[in-house]
Amino acid sequence: MSGLQAGWVRRNFPQRSCIVAAMARKVQTAGSAADLIPSHPTLESLQKTAKGCKACDLWARGTQTVFGEGARNAEVMFVGEQPGDKEDLEGKPFVGPAGVLLDKALAEAGIDRRKTYVTNAVKHFKWDPRGKRRIHEKPDSIEIAACRPWLDAEIEVVSPEVIVCLGATAAQALLGGNFRVTQQRGQVLPFGDGRRVVATVHPSSILRAPDEDSRHQEMQRFIEDLRVVAKIIDGAK
Repeated sequence: MSGLQAGWVRRNFPQRSCIVAAMARKVQTAGSAADLIPSHPTLESLQKTAKGCKACDLWARGTQTVFGEGARNAEVMFVGEQPGDKEDLEGKPFVGPAGVLLDKALAEAGIDRRKTYVTNAVKHFKWDPRGKRRIHEKPDSIEIAACRPWLDAEIEVVSPEVIVCLGATAAQALLGGNFRVTQQRGQVLPFGDGRRVVATVHPSSILRAPDEDSRHQEMQRFIEDLRVVAKIIDGAK
């Protein structure tokens, strides 16, 4: 936790001053979560172990680890960038405004959210204070790399038929830094062991569209990308 962030917590949550002091004394670490992965991982063991992850310094910034959740053996895994403010507070992925929009788009595309698994490339909320608000800050390559073993383990355990990358950070984390969602969105690409991957925009980008017409157009494009995923699922049955 930076001095700026600690000051924001003190101003807005004075009752947490003891927590701020304790967090300020924590030693920030950098590296990889690889050594934390259980030898025979399950979703339960991964979630439990990830709560104490300190592979990068974001553990001192977020309220808690926000691990993935969803159906066991889900056919589709959705991977976003990182938890947002509401996800950080509730400890669950995609429960904020972007998650609500994702739910609507999935319903339009004919995909049952209850039969999917949702997670993020980075499991802690990276933010900067702006007044009384916590503003999203994009994770860097060190933080993404440190968190990658958790995502790899989730993929191994869930074993999805299709992985959907939501946004550039998730897509580049899995497909390499040269991948461009703007040029390759909606394309079905191979992803090891017979799996397939489809990249599209993050639903939060739709919420940031400048006007209602733009938001409607972007939502329709997003739904069309998800329909590509729905066809893959239907074809595998």
